[in-house]
Amino acid sequence: MFFRNLTFFRFPASLDFSELDTGLSECILKPVGALELSSRGFVSPFGRGDQEVLSHRIGEAIWVTAGTEDKILPGSVVNDLLQKKLQEIEDKEGRKLGGRARKRLKEDLVHELLPRAFVKPGRTDAFIDCTDGFIAVDTSSRKSAEAVVSDVRHALGSFPALPLNAEVAPRSVLTGWIAGDPLPHGLSLGDECELRDPTDNGAIVKCQHQELDSDEIAKHLEAGKQVTRLALTLDDRLSFVLGDDLIIRKLKFLDGAVEQLESGDRDDFRAELDARFALFSAETRRLFRTLEPALKLSKAE
Repeated sequence: MFFRNLTFFRFPASLDFSELDTGLSECILKPVGALELSSRGFVSPFGRGDQEVLSHRIGEAIWVTAGTEDKILPGSVVNDLLQKKLQEIEDKEGRKLGGRARKRLKEDLVHELLPRAFVKPGRTDAFIDCTDGFIAVDTSSRKSAEAVVSDVRHALGSFPALPLNAEVAPRSVLTGWIAGDPLPHGLSLGDECELRDPTDNGAIVKCQHQELDSDEIAKHLEAGKQVTRLALTLDDRLSFVLGDDLIIRKLKFLDGAVEQLESGDRDDFRAELDARFALFSAETRRLFRTLEPALKLSKAE
């Protein structure tokens, strides 16, 4: 269940989640209706077949999952049928429909096609840390993450979670780390970065499998480029790419962390997920605590 991305939001650590399960049960995912384009709600983190459990908690870490069902109705299919209908009307009645009539005809076609459209299920996992007051959503899309936070807000009635806000420019911090500024304890440079010229329509340089303290990178910095994404490693247990948008991408647990899981003797599927979530939540909390002072992340009021 390891996340691949982390989009963080902060909330007051004193927030009460005792009624979370009740709220989640009232916002459970319902099958998309025959004439609906989409449906969203909460599903079990353990899979859609287990709707009795809509959250999973270990200590001060809570795992929730927002589910979706979307109708697959390609615009090209609708437009093709629309053109055929319009041609039929023109051939039969000798007239062309106006804009409003075309719009109504298109809406009628969509309603006609919806009951026969395929349904695409989806899920987005989120980790709520009650100790440090943050929620991390497994997506690199700010829009998708905000949708999940909105779902949690709807379930709780109130959820004052806001995107991370840094008191210093993240881009300047990332650039400084490559330029030789000391990194926070436990962090080390990876082998990937993205550099941008800060001017409008400036050059973008993407480096992979590259020594980041090389002369080549130094020349880009001397030319005024700034680091917008930077690969980092935390204590040989986590690797990730941190962006100047404060979103973590390409999160990966390394051998040092995975060996901790393999050392256990667990045959039960649920016990295995428990172990993975316990490890994931602990390492994510440690990562957040490492980045918080370095980026001067604002506290939630």
